[in-house]
Amino acid sequence: MAAHRTLGKPGLDASVPAMANLTEPAPDHAGPEDPVLASYRKSIDNIDAALIHMLAERFRITQAVGEYKATASLPPADPNREARQIARLRSLAVEANLDPEFSEKFIRFVIDEVIRHHEKARNGG
Repeated sequence: MAAHRTLGKPGLDASVPAMANLTEPAPDHAGPEDPVLASYRKSIDNIDAALIHMLAERFRITQAVGEYKATASLPPADPNREARQIARLRSLAVEANLDPEFSEKFIRFVIDEVIRHHEKARNGG
């Protein structure tokens, strides 16, 4: 089981997995760092590392989908599914107190990249 780090502040005790060798932030400034700020930044760095790993896994799966679509002569894009996904994720964003506009822009960016990969697979690339 992965080690978890908490911020230790009321209302900010979200546990995040520690990611070895991926959480070392670049130095922000010379001199001693504020320990509270350092703790926040360490948690942000852990979350960023987890996001990268999750995106990498998502793209591994969508690559397999793209290859399947190419061999099955299916179109690279599925606008109906994309619309359902965006609506679902906007709703999740609202529940999570995340700006739904931001979440839509983010997932749209991801979907567009996936479609580009699917088109590439369809064209034999």
